[in-house]
Amino acid sequence: MRVFGIDCGTEFTGYGVVEVDCEARIPRLVHLAAGTIRLNKKEKTPQRLAQVYAELTALMTLHQPEVIAIEEVFFSANAKSALKLGQVRGVAMLAAATCGMPVVEYAPLSIKSSVVGYGLAAKEQVQFMVRRLLNNEDAFDSADAADALAIAICHIHTAQTLQLQGAR
Repeated sequence: MRVFGIDCGTEFTGYGVVEVDCEARIPRLVHLAAGTIRLNKKEKTPQRLAQVYAELTALMTLHQPEVIAIEEVFFSANAKSALKLGQVRGVAMLAAATCGMPVVEYAPLSIKSSVVGYGLAAKEQVQFMVRRLLNNEDAFDSADAADALAIAICHIHTAQTLQLQGAR
């Protein structure tokens, strides 16, 4: 299974691609790619959204994941920020739909629980565990890319758990 994780943001949108190597003696997570789409604050919103769409579509086409995993919207005290984030999330979902890929969403608490084992873990704990789970100290270059990898890992763990429960 190959999963493309997206951590949507209005300035930085992280992405990460993780695959499960089932051919290994012990199945393991394999880091394939990670990075950050950096948006220019001086650009108008439509141009920024077009950039996110174009870059995500190109990356999805390049990496050919089976599924796209995105973080659910958390409720913010600032309605304007929440609306802007919702626009980026919508563009990410549109890119996935355009590429014919299914989208799954996970709450921040679920992502942290899946990766760290504690839903209220700090960002540094998530980054530490992403590096350990991928056995790669250089897996990401930004917190946004680390979060995107964590989202992808969360989906893999969730899918494996559901598969085991279905086998019973």
